[in-house]
Amino acid sequence: MAAVRRVTREQVLRFRLAGHHLTQRRPAGDLVEVAGACGMRNTPPGSSPVALSARLADLTLDALDDALSEQKSLVEVLGMRISPHIVPTRDLAVFTLGALPREEVSLRVVLTNHTGVLDKAGMTATEALERAVDAARAELADGMLSRGALSAGMTRRLPAALNVACRACKSTHVQESLFRLAGVRGVFVIVRTGRENLYAPTDQWLGSAPRTDPTAARAELLRRYLACFGPSTAEQFAAWVGLAASEARADWTRHADQLVEVNVDGQRAWVHADDVARLERPPTADGARLLPPYDAYLDQRDRATLLPDKTLHRRVWTLLGNPGVVVEDGQIIATWRPQKKGKRLDLNVEAFGPLAPETRAEIEAEAALLAPLRSCTTAAVSFND
Repeated sequence: MAAVRRVTREQVLRFRLAGHHLTQRRPAGDLVEVAGACGMRNTPPGSSPVALSARLADLTLDALDDALSEQKSLVEVLGMRISPHIVPTRDLAVFTLGALPREEVSLRVVLTNHTGVLDKAGMTATEALERAVDAARAELADGMLSRGALSAGMTRRLPAALNVACRACKSTHVQESLFRLAGVRGVFVIVRTGRENLYAPTDQWLGSAPRTDPTAARAELLRRYLACFGPSTAEQFAAWVGLAASEARADWTRHADQLVEVNVDGQRAWVHADDVARLERPPTADGARLLPPYDAYLDQRDRATLLPDKTLHRRVWTLLGNPGVVVEDGQIIATWRPQKKGKRLDLNVEAFGPLAPETRAEIEAEAALLAPLRSCTTAAVSFND
């Protein structure tokens, strides 16, 4: 039996930074490849250009809009944890069908707040999803709709057990997670036009709906997850995708011959066999990057590896409205929040410790790159360290 490899936290961070294309910026022409690493989460809406700018040189809003609207080489979908992600169109199935819970127990995890109603109605979560998919397809048969129109149409078509009374909008509508699951199933994609979000039938917007075998799509999703978040465990993979742990463990077992066990500071974890060499000799990360709230890199399940000082966790991962973070030489050193004042973008940086003058200069240079992505001409940074 081969000896279990031992790796350090520093190796793991450098490996993950490389997987996320954060060790050095790629050319702007690599937009599709960079987005395809593990998807660019677009939460809150509009944050994906900031995430991509941290990974690409000379990214412009026009180039991103062209990829999404004209070339359609990128597409926005509901994927992991039923959240919006920008992904390569060629990888549509990986981030939709691959992220779709296949087992009843996993669907019940996603619909956890609604399972009591389903049980009372004698309906399984699987049946509920099929009903929602049929309703969404029927509503979208004539073309794209606003979110409100699609939700209202689905509500009319679905039985009462699949709808909820909403105090916020003072109406009854299809259960939110069920609505989003129809997107993960690949029924629709999100098309953003100015301030309006439209939901377009996938086959009409892209010419076809994802038809890859779900098992193959899940295998590729696991492969990309490990390239970005390895070494990892089945339970962490489950949390990242939004699955029951039992379903993720079955995926782990199915691909056990491709996984290599490593020891990370006394903890067992696994990496894909193809990535062992990169883990043993990961590239060095230099310089500062401004990552937006909910950036894919911050989605690591083992937060103590990313940020060992647990007293700082509540400053990075808040209950509501996360800040962005500053990564310097691979380490999180500060948080930041933007405020737009006319054509000037103001950034307030809350450092975890004293910042060297050269670090401040790098952060100011990064802020200048963000200004045009927020339709500003200048940027100003204030520091609180």
